[in-house]
Amino acid sequence: MSDFKDLVGGRRSHRLYKEEEINEDDVQLILRAALLAPSAHGRRNWHFVVVDEKADLEKLADCKENGAAFLKAAPLAVAVLGDAQENDCWREDCSIAAVTMQYQAEDLGVGSCWVQVYGRYLSDGTPAEQVARGILNIPEGMNCLCIVGFGHKRLNILPHEEDSLKWEQVHIGKFQS
Repeated sequence: MSDFKDLVGGRRSHRLYKEEEINEDDVQLILRAALLAPSAHGRRNWHFVVVDEKADLEKLADCKENGAAFLKAAPLAVAVLGDAQENDCWREDCSIAAVTMQYQAEDLGVGSCWVQVYGRYLSDGTPAEQVARGILNIPEGMNCLCIVGFGHKRLNILPHEEDSLKWEQVHIGKFQS
């Protein structure tokens, strides 16, 4: 990307990937971005589980009813974890780290999409977190906020258009209705 403005405008959620692995250097850069992400009080106490085993990706795709199925075709996913006992800002910190990975991936030409896990359930009431915990051996006390799928983009999705921005939702000084 030529600049951050273009990077932000061009990042879209990609759920369809080519059958092509992401090279090791790019994976390292994506994880490095997460590790450099800002966190409350500089704690950086998130954890990341990198998943590239096809069988585990297929199981993770079933962790909730909607929105995770694309993981079956993803060559890589990263579960983003935090510990609420250690950090009351774990959700915020994990969110920032996840999005930072997505921007780094976009800069590398790699597509990504976020799967919300925390607070989501299967139709029988089973928490999506519990499903992910069993697949990824996540210890008790550790929460899984999301899983981000990564892969080489199969489709070219156009960037957001400037005229689609909702500037009316920006309020200066005070909220104005």
